[in-house]
Amino acid sequence: MQIHTISPAELKQRLEHNNNIVLLDVRQPDEHAEKNISNSILIPLGEIPARISELEPYRDQEIIVYCRSGGRSGQACAYLSQNGYTVVNLTGGMLKW
Repeated sequence: MQIHTISPAELKQRLEHNNNIVLLDVRQPDEHAEKNISNSILIPLGEIPARISELEPYRDQEIIVYCRSGGRSGQACAYLSQNGYTVVNLTGGMLKW
């Protein structure tokens, strides 16, 4: 399964022109509190299976997923993709943001 990616520069450009972008942060609450992308939804990776219903309103939209470096978000993308969501992984995560 191929997971699509987006670079931080591409995401910044898209955010400047579109405020309807769905962002999902799969880090832990303390990481999110320290630094995050505005208006992102926080669901830690380990909680996604139990909380996937929270993403149902965005099923027909692209969800950009991020974490610290791209590993956890890649796992989340694989899971969400298998469950019918359109997802894109932020390359480099918050380290590159």
